[in-house]
Amino acid sequence: MKVPGPTHPVLGFQHRAEAERFLAQLRERLAKFGLELHPEKTRLIEFGRFAAVNRERRGEGKPETFNFLGFTHICGTSYKTGKFTVRRKSIAKRMAAKLKDIGVKLRARRHEATGATLQWIQSVVRGYFQYHAIPGNEKRLWAFRKDVQRQWLRQLRRRSQHSRWTWERFFERLGNLLPEVRPLHPFPSDRFDAKHPR
Repeated sequence: MKVPGPTHPVLGFQHRAEAERFLAQLRERLAKFGLELHPEKTRLIEFGRFAAVNRERRGEGKPETFNFLGFTHICGTSYKTGKFTVRRKSIAKRMAAKLKDIGVKLRARRHEATGATLQWIQSVVRGYFQYHAIPGNEKRLWAFRKDVQRQWLRQLRRRSQHSRWTWERFFERLGNLLPEVRPLHPFPSDRFDAKHPR
């Protein structure tokens, strides 16, 4: 029997030996109850401020990434300070699935009043941004917004064989009414400093 769960935990250790020891003990503990970790969803990766340097020294590639809570976590550096930071981007596959779902619903709404569809799309995009509008994820959000605009324009054009909807006309009247891309959440370090002032 594999251990189920909607969210798979992520644990951090300073040294690999500590992580390997914990993993061995966890497997042993679960085995006592007839359980085991899912082999495809359990792995050890080198991640953190020293990962890139250590891997480069060994002649290895960039540090691995991992997905957690809807984001792909990546080892990076701050543009301002040049120091290590964790970059987070919306998981590409999940974003593609969300856009596909929006496309299906737009087709179903093709002949609804434009104003009603606008309100629905604004709500959908706003809801997506409420969770995903974090610092550093703007590129993915712009791509999401642009794809929603493109899909909506396609459905507007398919209403009639003599459609006059051009990209310019669409953007002037409707496309620019979608929520703008801007971070809605602070950097994790800002949130930490607010709760734990030095």
